[in-house]
Amino acid sequence: MNDFPSRETVEHLRMQYPKGTRVALVRMRDPYSRLQPGDQGSVSFIDDICSIFVSWDSGSSLGIVFDEDKIRKI
Repeated sequence: MNDFPSRETVEHLRMQYPKGTRVALVRMRDPYSRLQPGDQGSVSFIDDICSIFVSWDSGSSLGIVFDEDKIRKI
């Protein structure tokens, strides 16, 4: 058994955060990231394991890890 999200979960997330959706970072557990809560960006795409890739206004393109990091729509 794998721990990957189901196809339905992936599609639901893609519907919830289509390309271009503006988001703000709530929490990121990456100790090496310079992103801070409140940083904003636009969703670029969501891959098959539900990583949400964001083009951050700061110039970063770091992805959000499903069920680990948190963003919110703005």
